[in-house]
Amino acid sequence: MDNLSFNKTDEGLVLNFIGHIDSANAPAIEEECRRICSECAAESVTIDCEKLEYISSAGLRILLRMKKTVPKLNVVNVSSQVYEVFEMTGFTEMMDIQKAYRVLSVEGCEVIGRGANGVVYRIDPDTIVKVYLNPDALPEIQRERELARTAFVLGIPTAIPYDVVRVEGGGYGSVFELLNAKGFADILSKGEKPVEEVAAMSIDLLRQIHSTLVKPGSMPDMKAVALDWADFLKDYLPTELYQKLHDLIAAVPEDSHMLHGDYHIKNVMLQDGEALLIDMDTLCYGHPIFELASMYNAYCGFSELDHSISQSFLGIPHELAVEFWKDSLHLYLDNADEETCQSVEDKAKVIGYTRIMRRRIRRKGFDSEEGRAEIENCKAHLTELLPKTETLLF
Repeated sequence: MDNLSFNKTDEGLVLNFIGHIDSANAPAIEEECRRICSECAAESVTIDCEKLEYISSAGLRILLRMKKTVPKLNVVNVSSQVYEVFEMTGFTEMMDIQKAYRVLSVEGCEVIGRGANGVVYRIDPDTIVKVYLNPDALPEIQRERELARTAFVLGIPTAIPYDVVRVEGGGYGSVFELLNAKGFADILSKGEKPVEEVAAMSIDLLRQIHSTLVKPGSMPDMKAVALDWADFLKDYLPTELYQKLHDLIAAVPEDSHMLHGDYHIKNVMLQDGEALLIDMDTLCYGHPIFELASMYNAYCGFSELDHSISQSFLGIPHELAVEFWKDSLHLYLDNADEETCQSVEDKAKVIGYTRIMRRRIRRKGFDSEEGRAEIENCKAHLTELLPKTETLLF
């Protein structure tokens, strides 16, 4: 039969759907599928759609009826065009349907961004790809696409992914088109614009993000996340310090304004004079102190004991990273005086070092000299800051 072939594997039976399946040939194809499944006594069937160009409602009904008789049924290698049919008709919610993804290599590509969950590469002058650290990242990719779409609809300038690819060596990536775009980190490292000008563009975008209200529940609540960080440290801090830390975070009022969650120069690009976000998987909502804590860590906290981390992570020297943080905080606080800026920085440090300490402990930090040093450094900062901090608000 021209539209159907099959083969057996160690995992079960594979049925290959080929060409067009419509009302004209669906009855014959369904009858042949029944015969093959019966003769093979198949309990696991994979429908391979690599060569399927079109499927009508008559073809979809074949799968519906097979699902009732085959204990384990999945569909793989579905082209984007055919996948849209499955998605639009709800089949993606009823059974395991996997798209066919083109394979992309990032070998030798420039790293232009780095976030908590992935690395962004430039493929060519017009195209970038975010490669996810998790090799099974399809649910993460779908979540980030939804978050990016939500932010875009709310008016936040952000790149929207137009394709999902497999990456050579394993894992998945999201592809974005960014014409004539240049990363803030690249601009700073090459001295193309003054630090103050780049900081001003960065803060303008950050203000736009922070002024945007989101529907509670549509994104993570950063206050709840920070409370989890604090509670993790319950067994690693003196009781009075842990309680003070927990109470300070718990006292932060609920806030439904958007936060980026991982805002730094590797996650912002300049395109035609406009600052543009390229990494949206950390979007959340809450009080801006949580954002400032994340920014402090990116520019200062993570590289405090090892200044080379600024160069490897942000692409700029540690001294420049610290200068950029100071300028950014000063601008964010409407050119406040030094005492006010230091007070807000100390509040950000409370949350920032809480996060770093938890992160290092979870990564088996006690097993190495470097890890123990970082844990003790965080604990020393918290021991100094917590007794004199009465509120995290500003």
